Amino acid sequence: MERGLYIAASGMVAEQMRQDQIANDLANSSTPGYKADRVMQRAFADLLLSNTATGQAIGGLTTGVAADRMVTDTSPQPVRDTGEPLDLAIVGDGWFAVQTPQGVRYTRNGQFSAAADGTLTDQLGNRVLSPAGQPVKLDANGHVNARDVGVFALTGPAKQGDNLFTGTAAGPAAGTVRTGALEGSGVDPARTMVDMIASFRAFEAGQKVIQTIDESLHKTAAQVGSPNGGA
Repeated sequence: MERGLYIAASGMVAEQMRQDQIANDLANSSTPGYKADRVMQRAFADLLLSNTATGQAIGGLTTGVAADRMVTDTSPQPVRDTGEPLDLAIVGDGWFAVQTPQGVRYTRNGQFSAAADGTLTDQLGNRVLSPAGQPVKLDANGHVNARDVGVFALTGPAKQGDNLFTGTAAGPAAGTVRTGALEGSGVDPARTMVDMIASFRAFEAGQKVIQTIDESLHKTAAQVGSPNGGA
């Protein structure tokens, strides 16, 4: 296989994955507590070239790139006041815990609401848990005491969709709960749009490389198949 085609195609596949990640980040640029992702790319090992006659080393030739893994930035983001009594934000480190049908999950999105039984739930109806791992009860006025809401330290957080994370709880966290506020999204729309444009340009460059190589191969095949060598 023409090595240039493989190198260009591998770069396009990596950029396509990066574009999917960027598009998801942009779609969540206003989602409270959302954590932005980054696609980490790596190059395959270089192919070492040498002179076939003398064995003298010539240099290396890259064999392509790949999207290695997705990394999530879980650092706390600025908090904004909303005035809504059931909006909660964690100032500092820590995670809210919610009870889902699949088990306990963790989130930084504190846009909560009240269930019919007087418990605090997230937007999917999952019950928010206290420091003791029990559902949080609202008071007679339908408000929540910030001290009743658990804030947990988490090791190995991993995205599970719907702004929920899995991980291993490691006791209480140092962060504090603030009522009437929400943590902002971890996405910077301006920077993310710049990243999207750069990714599109890299993808288009790969397309042009493939087109150029294809035209060269077509011309070579036509010349080889011609009785007079294309003259």
